[in-house]
Amino acid sequence: MKSAAIMFFVLSAIFFMGTGKFVIDLTKPGVYPPKQIIKKRAAVCASGGGIFLVLALLFTYFF
Repeated sequence: MKSAAIMFFVLSAIFFMGTGKFVIDLTKPGVYPPKQIIKKRAAVCASGGGIFLVLALLFTYFF
């Protein structure tokens, strides 16, 4: 089960790095796609990272 927890930690880190990339893209002027789409992508990545982080913590502490 430790390998599953590690996998979930890695996936959450990847999602949080994607969120960081999208947040940095929001600060740049004249970026394509429009900022509304970038905000949605950042929110999806952040929620995915949070879900995987919670799953990783559950696997770490309960299994």
